[in-house]
Order: sequence, then structure tokens, then C-alpha cells
Amino acid sequence: MAKPKTSPVDKVLDFVKSKKIKFIDFKFMDFPGQWQHFTVPATEFDAKSFENGFGFDGSSIRGWKAINESDMLIIPDAETMFFDPFIQAPTVSLICDVYEPATKEKYSRCPRNIAQKAVAYLKSTGIADTVYFGPEAEFFVFDDVRFDTTPNSSFYFVDSVEGRWNTGTDEGPNLQYKPRYKEGYFPVPPTDALNDLRNEMCEVLLDMGIPVEAQHHEVATGGQCEIDLRFQPLLTAADQLLIFKYVVKNTAKRNGKTVTYMPKPIQGDNGSGMHVHSSLWKNGKPLFAGGGYAGLSDMALYYIGGILKHAPALLAFTNPTTNSYKRLVPGFEAPVRLAYSQRNRSAACRIPMYSASPKAKRVEFRCPDPSANPYLAFSAIMLAGLDGIINRIDPGDPLDKDIYDMPAEELANVPETPGSLEAALKELAEDHEFLLKGDVFTEDVIQTWINYKMTKEVKPMALQPHPFEFSMYYDV
Repeated sequence: MAKPKTSPVDKVLDFVKSKKIKFIDFKFMDFPGQWQHFTVPATEFDAKSFENGFGFDGSSIRGWKAINESDMLIIPDAETMFFDPFIQAPTVSLICDVYEPATKEKYSRCPRNIAQKAVAYLKSTGIADTVYFGPEAEFFVFDDVRFDTTPNSSFYFVDSVEGRWNTGTDEGPNLQYKPRYKEGYFPVPPTDALNDLRNEMCEVLLDMGIPVEAQHHEVATGGQCEIDLRFQPLLTAADQLLIFKYVVKNTAKRNGKTVTYMPKPIQGDNGSGMHVHSSLWKNGKPLFAGGGYAGLSDMALYYIGGILKHAPALLAFTNPTTNSYKRLVPGFEAPVRLAYSQRNRSAACRIPMYSASPKAKRVEFRCPDPSANPYLAFSAIMLAGLDGIINRIDPGDPLDKDIYDMPAEELANVPETPGSLEAALKELAEDHEFLLKGDVFTEDVIQTWINYKMTKEVKPMALQPHPFEFSMYYDV
């Protein structure tokens, strides 16, 4: 007789008991995109924890509840368990969903709930049953970071032993080997001073069961890096991206360094993007391979058409900070032209041509950056692509030229991404019907996102004098 399968809950409880786990750490995502957590002793954790959950104050979480309706629940997802290597006492971490305590329904503003609804909607369309995502989240490793803003002053200072600006610094001694500006991709050590650190990050990820495909230095001087994870279904990809950021930051910290996923922390060198690869599958078969341009199916081309059409609104989720638009500037390294092409990295949508296998056929959206909330960003990208498929949106002709070298008169016919977060939010306000399909996003979520970003980020930034303004205008 076949041995009965062990349930995910039983696996968690068996692991906690056998490994003598002392604490359970519950991690969940706030509205803007920051992981939150709280911890209970293992003695307070049992099978009922996966039914009854644990209460917390929702009014203290950004973008959520008013103080008069603050009680909320988190319920852990047993399939997300991992041993947490950064907590001193033996600790298991679980990713959680957020619920309304009165109804036991999932909270509509919980980003993970939105991603779960996106997956359910995809299946309901019959178009596909799985959407895979492969994000490439770039980041900077710094040795020193200082910043402050007061009513009468403002400054920031970042430093890296790799920074080309330190070639003349007395480091007692200065051994040089500092990547030139825009030439960090990717000389061998000793110029690449962070190889061992990235390997350590990869070891931790692999030990946690997260597949890593490659690691390397990125283009910018001063510590820009990339670690590539294997593509996964939407919800898993978002969960793993958060674990990835957690691992990278904590591994850097225990080595006396600090990591930022801020898109543009250094002026005059490349910013950090998060190129997002996606593809649709059904019954275990890829749907994006075909006989069209770059080996794509009609479905894939329509998917691109949907992304390009809705890209100005999409960027409110995929590039959700004011700093994001310091990277997305015409004429510089980031793709701002809403066009598609095979191999061409200057187009917003690229079709990688590394492999002829139908399973490798995918679409790479190159505008996003790693400040994005992955649950919201991946869901929005998929919904835009599905809208393209359902409405057979023609992406137009591909653009196989180097966009950076095209004359102005030709470029005038190629649309651009929004020039600021405020502009992207205005686009989202006008174009979000495609996000409401299947009740994935709701009007409340859209309006709360717009209001939060305008009130907490766009308007405060507009009111803040910038240090560079003093160099331009002080003597007027």
C-alpha cells in the first residue's frame, strides 16, 4: 500500500521538532513593497496556527488600515518555510498572507493576495495555466553610506572601495584595481573585488533551495552586482525575489558592507534595473515559440503589444520611486523607448536569442527596477500581456536599430516611458481597466497606490530643495 503523503503543514511541524527550532518568524509584505515580520516562540506554534493565524496592528503598516479598524491577521503559507540563517537562535521563517479577522477573507490590499488572484485569473481565461517570471535584480554594494535632510541642509554620501572616484584617495596603501566608470561588466579579480561576497550570497541561496544561474559584476563602478535566479511561476518568483533581497542584504551586512536596490544611487554611471523575463505555458508546453519574428508565436507578439500599450501605466508599479526616473532618462543607458526587438538591449521589450529551444522563448521587459513590489509588478505585467492577447494588440514593427544612435526625426515616432513618477501615476489613473480584470487589482488598490505615492513621495520630493539647485541657482 502506498505510503500517505506528508502534508506541507506536517512537514513544517516535523522540521520544527526535529531541528529543535526555538522561534518562528512570520514575514509578510506591506503595500509599498517592504518585508515586515514578527516572531513567536516555537511553543506558541502548532497546526492550528495555519488556521487561526496571528493578530497584528494593521494601522502601523504603510498604506493599510485606519486606527479604528486596525486588527488584522496573518496566516502562514506552509509551503514557503525556510530555515533563517541570519537569526542567532534556531529560527524557521514562513511567508504569510494577510486576512481580515472578522470575515477571514484575504485582505484586498495584501500584495501577495493580488498575485494569487492574478494566477487564478490567468487560469480562468483558458489562455494558459502558468506564467513564468525571471527577474534580474541588480544592486549596489557599498562600504559607507551617509545621508541627512533637515530644514536647512541636505546631503548624501556613498562610498565603495571599488569606486573609481577613489583612485586618488590615501587608503594606506591604495591598491587601485577600481573598475572604470561604465566598465564594471565584468573584469576578473582583483578589479572585481566582490566575487567572494557574491559567491557567499549564492551559497546561502542554494542552501535555502533557491536555484541560482549565475553571478557577476555589473556595468557601474563602485560595487554594482547581479545574481540571476532561475525562472519560476509568478507567486514563487515573487516570494523568492524577496528571500533573495533578504539574503543579499544580510550577507553583505555580516561582511561589514551594505546593499541598496535603489535604482540610481550614483550620478554619472549606470543605475540598477530589474529586467523581467516572462512566458506563458499550458499543460506543460511553452506558448511563446512560433514561426513569427524572432521565433515568436502570434500570442507572444500580442503579449508584447499589451505591454507596450500599457507600459506608461505599468511603470507606476514596475518603477515606483521618484529615484526610478533618474535611471529612465532618454539618451542614457536605460531603455526608455517603447519598442521591441530581438537581442537589442536598447528596446523596452527584448526577445533573448541565446537558445533555439521553444522552452527558452520568452519576453524580457527591460524598464523595471528592483525597487518594485514584485507581487504587484509581476501581476501588472502579466495582466498587460493578457490584455494584448485577448484584444490582439499589434505591437507594430520591431526596432532592430541601435536606438541610442537613431536620428531625432526617426525617434520622434517611437513613444517614450513617462519622465517622472508623477507622470506614471497619472497614466495609471487614466489606464487601469486591464488591471481590474478578474478582480486582481481593485479600484481601491489603484486609488490607494496613487494617493500614497503622491502624498508620501512625489509631493514631499517636490517641496525639498536639492543640493544641486544651490550650485545652479544660488547666485541668481
